[in-house]
This record gives sequence, structure tokens and C-alpha cells, in this order.
Amino acid sequence: MSNEDQLVLQSLSGDEDAFREIVETYKAYIFAIILNFVKEQDEAENIAQDVFLQIYRSLPQFRFKNLKSWIGKITVTRAIDWKRKNKKREREKLYGDDSEIYRVEGSNLITPGLTPAFSGTGFSNPEDIFLKKEKRTRVKETCERLPALYKSVMMKFYLEGKSYQDIATEESTTVKTIESRLYRARNLFREKWGEDD
Repeated sequence: MSNEDQLVLQSLSGDEDAFREIVETYKAYIFAIILNFVKEQDEAENIAQDVFLQIYRSLPQFRFKNLKSWIGKITVTRAIDWKRKNKKREREKLYGDDSEIYRVEGSNLITPGLTPAFSGTGFSNPEDIFLKKEKRTRVKETCERLPALYKSVMMKFYLEGKSYQDIATEESTTVKTIESRLYRARNLFREKWGEDD
């Protein structure tokens, strides 16, 4: 029986030092795998903790064949799960959950200065242009069809929730210019939206 198998058996019998030795042996290997999926150190450490816990819980299922490969599979699975959940959280941040209803005012798209809808607060405007989840996709697709200059400010203001000042700083221009671009972008948006009706 290999030393690793012996450590697994000791861990299964409740020997914490034996399990700690397994963790120390494979800690760098686990981090190397996780960092292929995640770049932030804090997130990588959180996932690693989750991996160590999963390894401990799954030890009774280990078949005493290639511990490194077995640990690698657990690590990859947990890292992919984290990435999937993180993407879901990001989508919810942008679009809200499925129960939300979004509205855009017919004449102005969104009142300047209003918190953008996709931050989860919803549009608070007179006319409903879209009411259900499916139409959110159409809004995004319509933005994609705008010229790059206008698409950029629309996406940043309405989808990313950035302020006029933030956008002006990012694009090395003035707030007045951003206001002007958004005004033109809203008009173009309405034209593109109308073409689909």
C-alpha cells in the first residue's frame, strides 16, 4: 500500500494530521487548476477551501487509484461550478430575476439620470415597450445594431449602470458630450426598435 493510500485510510479513521498532509501535498496543484478558471486570489482561495471540504467528504468514495487525478477531477468540477454560478450572478445583476418586469418610456427610452433598468430596479416610465423576459434580449440586440459610438454609451449607461461622469472619464470626453451621444443613441434605438415591429 502506498504512503498516499495509507494517509487516506488514516484520514478516514479520523486522523486530522493525515488529512492535513494530503492537503499540504496537493495544495499547490489545486491552486494551479483553480487559477486556470479564476484570476482573483480571494476567489481562488474560497474555491480551494470548498475543494478541500469536498475532498474530505468524498474520501469514503475514493477507490485507492491515482489520488492526484481524483483530486484534480474534484477541483475542476468545483471551479466550473463556481464559474457557472458567478456568470448567473452577473446575469442577474444585469437583468434581474425572471419575475421582474421592465419598462422603457416610449418617447425617451429612459429619463436621463434614472438608475438603469438592468441594475435590477426596473424602468419607471410611462409607456411599456417590453414587459417580459424575452424582450430583454431584443433590447440588447437592438443596442448591438447601433453605431459603435452610440452602442458604447447605451450599453454602459443602461446595461452596466454607469453614470455620465464615469462614461465621460472612460471615454476621455465631457459629460456634455455623453449626454449628447445618449440623446442621439436613444433616437437611433427607437428607429431600430420600430424597424422590427
